[in-house]
Amino acid sequence: MRTEWVAKRRGQSNVSQMHFARQGMITEEMNYVAQRENLPADLIRDEVARGRMIIPANINHTNLEPMAIGIASKCKVNANIGASPNSSNMDEEVAKLHLAVKYGADTVMDLSTGGGNLDQIRTAIINASPVPIGTVPIYQALESVHGNIEQLTPDDFLHIIEKHAQQGVDYMTIHAGILIEHLPLVRNRITGIVSRGGGILARWMLAHHKQNPLYTHFDDIIEIFKRYDVSFSLGDSLRPGCAHDASDEAQLAELKTLGQLTRKAWEHDVQVMVEGPGHVPMDQIEFNVRKQMEECSEAPFYVLGPLVTDIAPGYDHITSAIGAAMAGWYGTAMLCYVTPKEHLGLPNAEDVRNGLIAYKIAAHAADIARHRPGARDRDDELSKARYNFDWNRQFELSLDPERAKEYHDETLPADIYKTAEFCSMCGPKFCPMQTKVDADALTELEKFLAKEPVTQG
Repeated sequence: MRTEWVAKRRGQSNVSQMHFARQGMITEEMNYVAQRENLPADLIRDEVARGRMIIPANINHTNLEPMAIGIASKCKVNANIGASPNSSNMDEEVAKLHLAVKYGADTVMDLSTGGGNLDQIRTAIINASPVPIGTVPIYQALESVHGNIEQLTPDDFLHIIEKHAQQGVDYMTIHAGILIEHLPLVRNRITGIVSRGGGILARWMLAHHKQNPLYTHFDDIIEIFKRYDVSFSLGDSLRPGCAHDASDEAQLAELKTLGQLTRKAWEHDVQVMVEGPGHVPMDQIEFNVRKQMEECSEAPFYVLGPLVTDIAPGYDHITSAIGAAMAGWYGTAMLCYVTPKEHLGLPNAEDVRNGLIAYKIAAHAADIARHRPGARDRDDELSKARYNFDWNRQFELSLDPERAKEYHDETLPADIYKTAEFCSMCGPKFCPMQTKVDADALTELEKFLAKEPVTQG
C-alpha cells in the first residue's frame, strides 16, 4: 500500500516520519496508524514530533502496514526469529515470520547469524512481512570478517548498516551506548555482559583500547537513517543478565549515554526507541521504567522481559511475561517476547507460538491496567460468550483460538458439546453459571428483602 506514498518522498535528504511531523504534516502512515489505534491523527503527529512515539517504516519496505510504538498507543510485542549456523534456514525463518504474524507479533526482529546467505534470508523476510522488521547489523559485520572481531573497522559497521537500510529494514539495534569507560563497571557482576552485540564491541574496545566505533561514528549512522527512515533501537549492551546484576552501576551508566544519543538523533529528526533489561526483580521494575523515561526524555521504551526470577529454564516465557506485564503497566511501549527456549537453544515454531501468546497476554493486561479506551471490550465479549455457553464464539475471541478449541475437545470433542451448558471441569450438574436469575426474579427478591430483613445465622 505504501508504494505511492513513498514515491513522492524519494530523493529528499530526510524522509523520516519525525521530520514530516515536525513540519506539521500528517503523513499517510500517520493516518493509517490513527485508524488502527482509534486515536486522532493530529495526536499521532504530535507524539511522533515529540519523540514519544515512533512509526518504523523504511521507505523501501512498501508492503508494510504501518504501526506505532509509544506510550499513547497500545502496548506492542516483538518476536525474535533468525537462522543460526547450527540450526534453521531461510524457508524455516520465513515460516516463523508467518507464524509470528499469525499470533499477533507487532514487529519481528531477524537475528540471523548463519544458516545461509544473510542478505537473502533478510530480503526474504522483509518481502514477506507486513510488520516492521528490525535487525542487529553488528551480527553480519562480524560474519563478514569470519568472526575475527579485532579486524572490524568503523567502515565495516557503516557498510553493513547502509546495506540493511537499502534492503528495507525498519529499525536497527545500534549498540552505541556502551563506552570503553563502562567496561570496568561489570567487574562485580555474576553474568558479566550478556548482550551479544555488547560483547562484540567490548572485545573490540579491549583489543584496540579505543572508543566504541558506533559511538564515535553516530553522526554517520544518523545520516544513513535519515535517507531511508530507519528508526534507532538503541541497544542496552550492559543490560543485566540475572537478578543479581539488575539496576547496577554499569546498566545505569549506559542508560545515561543512551539518553544523550537519543537527543542527538532527535536533533536530526531521526526516530528513536531505547532498549531495556533483561532480568529485573519485581520490586525494581517501576524504577527501571521511570529511570529510562527520565534519562531518555520519554523516548519509547522497549524491554526484553524482564525475567523476575532466574530459576526456571524452560519456562522463561512465564517468568518474563510476569515482568513484561508490570513493565507495560508502568509505561513501557513495546515488549520483546521470550520463549521457553531462552537460555537453552534456538526456538522452534511451537516456542514462537508459546512466547508470543504469553506476551500478547502481558501487553493486553498492561493496556487494561492503563485504562486504554476499548482495551477491555474483547474481554467483556468473551465473558458474555462464556456465560452463555457459546463455545464457538469463545474460541473465536481467544488469543489462540486453535489452542482453546484443542483443549476443550480433548475431553468433549463431539459437535453436540459445542452447545452444551457445561464443560468437563464441572460436568452437567455442577456448573455454577447454570444458575440463571432473570431480572424479574431479582426485582421480586429486592422487594422481599426491603420488607423482610434476613436474620443472620
